Amino acid sequence: MRWVYAILLSLCAGCVSDFQDNAGAGDAAADVPNIVLIFADDLGFGDTGVYGSETVKTPHIDDLARTGVRFTNAYVSHPVCSPSRAGLLTGRYQQRHGWEFNPAGRDRDNGMDAEQETFADVMRARGYATGMIGKWHLGFQGEHHPLARGFDEFFGVLAGGSIFIDPDTPGVEAVGRRAARRSDYNAVYRGYARQRVSEYLTDVFTGEAVDFIERHSRQPFLLFLSHTTPHTPLQATAKYLDRYRHIEDPAERIYAAMVSSLDDSVAAVVDKLRQVGQLDNTLIVFLSDNGCAGYIGSACSNAPFSGYKRYHQEGGVHVPLIMSWPGGIEPGKYDEPVIALDLLATFAAAGGRSATTEDSVNLLPYLAGESRGSPHQYLYWRSGPTKAIRDERWKLIRYNRTPFGQEDLRADGRLQPPAGGWPLSSEHGQLALLYDLGRDPGETENLAEQHPEVVARLTAAHDRWSAALPRKPILPAIRSTLADMHGETVQLFF
Repeated sequence: MRWVYAILLSLCAGCVSDFQDNAGAGDAAADVPNIVLIFADDLGFGDTGVYGSETVKTPHIDDLARTGVRFTNAYVSHPVCSPSRAGLLTGRYQQRHGWEFNPAGRDRDNGMDAEQETFADVMRARGYATGMIGKWHLGFQGEHHPLARGFDEFFGVLAGGSIFIDPDTPGVEAVGRRAARRSDYNAVYRGYARQRVSEYLTDVFTGEAVDFIERHSRQPFLLFLSHTTPHTPLQATAKYLDRYRHIEDPAERIYAAMVSSLDDSVAAVVDKLRQVGQLDNTLIVFLSDNGCAGYIGSACSNAPFSGYKRYHQEGGVHVPLIMSWPGGIEPGKYDEPVIALDLLATFAAAGGRSATTEDSVNLLPYLAGESRGSPHQYLYWRSGPTKAIRDERWKLIRYNRTPFGQEDLRADGRLQPPAGGWPLSSEHGQLALLYDLGRDPGETENLAEQHPEVVARLTAAHDRWSAALPRKPILPAIRSTLADMHGETVQLFF
């Protein structure tokens, strides 16, 4: 019935209004699937059981993979939070609309281009109730607020993060220097109104998600549950810490507890969907916005990949991705390269209508075996002068060489930006890195000199893609740091 309805709906241009008129009917949700997107913040590729963790126990995330599709080559479009989210929401490489760098506090007065359509806009136009809970990080005011970007409801943090709980709360352990109180900038909001929240933030977001599902269980809904965990500050309550008392290192123990809270959140969402009779009729997607952060030391893992958040190595952009839809997708594993941009087209197709961008591909036919080959010939990345591209086998990265050294880094590990932000040019030249991902997924051997023809081909492909992008981002890059790549110091921009 679901697929017949979806096909008929796709043939009828006027059916959206009919669908909207009947969205509250008791059987409406049986015709098209609900969509729940659970988004982790700075979760490492190797930090869940199904992706190889032997430290953190994630039985509920693992079970989601068992009942769904586990992707082995899933990517995000940027190795830091805000631009990655801009790509996810719009189904377009965020460089196309100018949100290329983290705003770093400048999102109070700036935001993602208001002309961009989000997947919430797309699904609301198809009759879905749309809700967002958690981290936004794409602008505060007016046209940039979630309620102006396709969401009917918003409860969460508009900034890039917030404390999880007052660190003086009994039973709480914390590592880091983040303030113990929330300001207007990093407060929790319901719509436009600031909320007082004293409980552990991950649990609060989970409770809001369960409530949203309960209230909208008789109509199709899209829920974007955008957690702030396990992003810094590292904080956890005794409920989760008690599971990891055997871990001596405080940061590792707290991080494991935070991921455990994320796993419990997945369990609560799945249980509520089952309770209201919508589990089989819900497409659940789980992924992270980028790799885990190297600046928290050994607390997290991007294994088997090199690099971290901020890096264009696999550890920065290669993420866990799980799709579970018991009534619509057969369980299994999918190995072709995909990207978070594909979710817009996939959600729209699941909802019975097509919505494509130049970058977003509907993955459902590939998962069903109806479409063969790879959804993408190339995947692209750009962060100022940093460039990266991959095809089925090869990946090319170009980093700026730099005159700076470790002595130039500030106490926060970043370089002081020049007035007006970091230039987009490469005055000191670039280091080209070529990796054979089929044989070397850890990117340990640079093959650029051995395969100049591959370097030339990938460079030309990236140049063609880049030529269609705006020359000037909305906000200049003001964050940068240094990294060692095969014995050379390079500069990362984010």
